[in-house]
Amino acid sequence: MGVGINAMAVTFVAHALAVIAAVMVLVWSISYRGGLAWEATNKNLIFNLHPVLMLIGFIILGGEAIISYKALPLEKPVKKLIHLILHAIALALGIFGICAAFKNHNESGIPNLYSLHSWIGIGVISLYGFQWVYSFIVFFFPGGSANLRSGLLPWHAMLGLFAYILAVGNAALGFLEKLTFLENGGLDKYGSEAFLINFTAIVTILFGAFVVLTASAKSPSSSSPNDDTVDYSYSAI
Repeated sequence: MGVGINAMAVTFVAHALAVIAAVMVLVWSISYRGGLAWEATNKNLIFNLHPVLMLIGFIILGGEAIISYKALPLEKPVKKLIHLILHAIALALGIFGICAAFKNHNESGIPNLYSLHSWIGIGVISLYGFQWVYSFIVFFFPGGSANLRSGLLPWHAMLGLFAYILAVGNAALGFLEKLTFLENGGLDKYGSEAFLINFTAIVTILFGAFVVLTASAKSPSSSSPNDDTVDYSYSAI
């Protein structure tokens, strides 16, 4: 059973948090960490692509994909296409962001996949990719039977939210890991950069919470606000 609030209203807060989080991670990466680059003598500039692409590309666009399916007052086929495309872009940028981290580590002589953040990250991107591929085949093209789609839809929604919540939690873990490294390297624990990193993580978590709340809220396309027979949960859309 879903939350008895309108999904469209919740999305306004989610969109605002998304903009704030995007601005914060860009300010951190560009103003405090020196900028972004795929090829650079300063390998830290390569790593800077990782938090930007993972947050803006993977977390925010992935969240917007979930929001779009539930909150947009459009026909279902249109929402399905938007949902599919946004998730595809989020997945592609997430893979690119992970590649940036590997590239930075390889060119800097840093071991790969030694931290909990990296282990969970590989798991999340793999689960996300699996979810997108099987969903494309079953729900979009060539498309499964009506019974198959109906049976898999609740699992699709549940697995998608699980992967997304795990991604948001791992993003917060990544901010903590990077901040710990910086503080061990001499960064002021009470300086502006430390506070910026922590608040970026908090805003990211809040955005994720509002995405999940949107997925659980009442769809604007519901037939009647007094219809108690409508299931407003994400798994029923």
